[in-house]
Amino acid sequence: MNGLALALFWLAATSPAVAADGAAAVRAGADGRGEVRATIDIPAPPERVWRTILDCRLASRMTPSVKRCTVLERSPDGRAETREHWIKRGLFSPMLRSVSRLELDPSRRIGFRCIGGDIDDCEGQWLLTPLENGTATRVVYENKVSAPFGLPAGMAAAAMRRDVPAALQALRRECLGDRP
Repeated sequence: MNGLALALFWLAATSPAVAADGAAAVRAGADGRGEVRATIDIPAPPERVWRTILDCRLASRMTPSVKRCTVLERSPDGRAETREHWIKRGLFSPMLRSVSRLELDPSRRIGFRCIGGDIDDCEGQWLLTPLENGTATRVVYENKVSAPFGLPAGMAAAAMRRDVPAALQALRRECLGDRP
């Protein structure tokens, strides 16, 4: 999975229904497992959005907590990858490592699930739908994840409500070539 997705889900929490401005609907369970669903429309073709989501070099620009993104393995047919991410949220938070398996349906879907590291219970996807005859893209991000280290579900949900829309807005900026 890419750094943007990893940073979004490590906080925990996820759910249905969202606005096209990147707002995230978040639901957190008492068991520390959460769900997020967020949607944004980007005035760029699906191929550009796809490349941007998967570009490890852009991960820290879209999500500052991502410190390193590495593709560990790629299938010969290019339809699957294993990625490692290192994430640090704040000065006093621990560095987290996650290894994820991505299933790739080019320019349409990126499915992911955690397979190792500090975050071992996550599963989600990025869905890309062409709009306006392929000149724009609707991006839907979904994730189900358990919070690492017993992070309280309410705290994780609050962070997701703030961070997921910001990351999707950053994805839009990167796709359009707009740098702050």
